[in-house]
Amino acid sequence: MRKKLYILCPAVAIGVFLIAADQTIIVSSYGRIGTSLNALNDTSWIAAAYFLTLTSFQPLYGKLSDIFGRKPCLLFAYSVFGLGCLFCGLARNLWELVAARAFAGIGGGGMTTLVSILFSDIIPLRERGTWQGYMNIVFATGFALGGPLGGLMADSIGWRWAFLGQFPLSIFASVVVYFVLDLPKAEHSHWREKLRRIDFLGAFTLVLAVFCLLVGLDRGGNVSWSDVYAIVFTTISLPLLALFGYIEKRVASSPFAPGHIIFERSLFASYLTNFFAIAANTAFLFYLPLYFQAVDGITAAGSGLRLIPAAVGSVLGSLFGGKWMQKTGKYYWLTIISTIIAIIGSTIITLCSGLLFDSTLGIVIGITISCLGGGAVITTTLVNVIANANPQDQAIATACTYLFRSLGSVVGVSMAATVVQQTLRTQLRASLKSGKDADKIVERVRQSLDYIKELEPHTREIVVRCYQEAENAAFGASVLFICGSLICVCFIREKKLSR
Repeated sequence: MRKKLYILCPAVAIGVFLIAADQTIIVSSYGRIGTSLNALNDTSWIAAAYFLTLTSFQPLYGKLSDIFGRKPCLLFAYSVFGLGCLFCGLARNLWELVAARAFAGIGGGGMTTLVSILFSDIIPLRERGTWQGYMNIVFATGFALGGPLGGLMADSIGWRWAFLGQFPLSIFASVVVYFVLDLPKAEHSHWREKLRRIDFLGAFTLVLAVFCLLVGLDRGGNVSWSDVYAIVFTTISLPLLALFGYIEKRVASSPFAPGHIIFERSLFASYLTNFFAIAANTAFLFYLPLYFQAVDGITAAGSGLRLIPAAVGSVLGSLFGGKWMQKTGKYYWLTIISTIIAIIGSTIITLCSGLLFDSTLGIVIGITISCLGGGAVITTTLVNVIANANPQDQAIATACTYLFRSLGSVVGVSMAATVVQQTLRTQLRASLKSGKDADKIVERVRQSLDYIKELEPHTREIVVRCYQEAENAAFGASVLFICGSLICVCFIREKKLSR
């Protein structure tokens, strides 16, 4: 068993590294992408589309891997992700890029979920936090290198290579997994029987519900909350979510989010903790680079470099959490304290981004502290899910953890985008009301960062201040999300971890 583990880890680590680097490659370069395509105000869709399909397919991988086997599903995930990255690099406009990111998300949904499921298969529960910590080192390394690398490419050879370069790496990861990963074969029932057991209706309904919510939030932030599309799409999303719940409980023969798993008290508390924590973390990581580029005027590469301490904090928190659980077999109070640490870090970011101070160093320290606490929370809540789930439900319960994390990412990015665009539009129109061509400036500033440099000094100063206020409002909303995770953590039921 131990020998198999040492073979397994390097094989899957390549994909973990790739999916982590992909996140910050996009985060540090999306400002450049939006400027290049004259659609900066719509760039949140680049992330939202990816997380939308990732959200819907992550829990499916739990069921699919039970039916078809872990290895075929992992190979499928790598291949689809690689093709999606290739299509992203070839996109001719923003919406082609958004569609390609949505396609890549189908593969991305399995690249992390299946690793956790594989670990659940072969690692003793008490050691799982430690091994998850090792994978988090790989993740954090990719996360740390992705930002500067993506920014450097965006500033030099072009942002498209941030996507195109991932295609051959995905193929390489597929080849390594194909030859190295040796696992028992899945059940041998007919493929039609297998397909009938997959909850495609539930997945489609969830995609539709979240998509309607995103469109509503986007229209509200970019146009007006009285806009008919904002009202209709936001309203429709609620009954669709209710329909999803009904399908999972009453219709699906093999639901990917079964009620007895989702609503078990301790599991539900962990899921909601992940949702709120990841929503806040994604909002910070997506909009801090924009803050650095719009307010501080630095390059995409420079904004990526400033995220490296956050990656270091995340891996240290995860490793500490894993080692603590391995030594003590406990995690309840560690999870609460770690969540409080994340709140402190997030508050520092908000205070230092214009609310009380203007301090880049303070922001970097804040995101590092926040990720330190968040790294521990992500590890301990995953172990809590595995400890409280029945053995036959562990694969699906683990996949549901990633479902809520991805939902958090979608909501976090969309929430932050809505707050930023709403506040920016309002502040710009209020501040530029006496200037000429105010409406033109408002629209151009929201579409391109380069346009800010073309403005006369006085107008540029006003625009930068408005950007700072808009970003700060989004950071403040993110702090509230992390406070929500603290409330949920209190309902976790601790189980002594077996050796």
